Amino acid sequence: MDPADLAAIETERARIRDRYLTADRPASSARGVHHVALLSADVERTVRFYQDLLEFPLTEMIENRDYKGSTHFFFDLGNGNLLAFFDFPGLDLGPYAEVLGGLHHVAISVEPTNWRRLRDKIVAAGVDHQEESGTSIYFRDPDGARVELIADPLGEMYGTSVA
Repeated sequence: MDPADLAAIETERARIRDRYLTADRPASSARGVHHVALLSADVERTVRFYQDLLEFPLTEMIENRDYKGSTHFFFDLGNGNLLAFFDFPGLDLGPYAEVLGGLHHVAISVEPTNWRRLRDKIVAAGVDHQEESGTSIYFRDPDGARVELIADPLGEMYGTSVA
């Protein structure tokens, strides 16, 4: 991208920010994220990764109401937030792919001491990862979905309030 493009992008970002980002914004109609659902090619492998490696307790496993034989299972992310998965036995869904308009990553806030411990576990497990700013670590789960563990508090990003 040339500098003129970056200037145009910043101008457009400022226009949108000025029009829609207001100090007197109303309260949200939502209560929070109930769950984010991803796909799993292997239920036990997913449980080992999220519960054993990342220390997110498995909370429930039920049959997916939309596809007989499919398991819908959930992990506790704290504060009533859940990360859920589906498997679809018998369907060849192919490998995970990042696409425009699709999921880029799931960012999960953890306390700084937990972040350091989990980072060390990820390294020891040989999980390919990228560390950024000393507060974020990005990696892929066994099915290829990108996950970020971030040591910033909920509602904050690199010292800036985003809530």
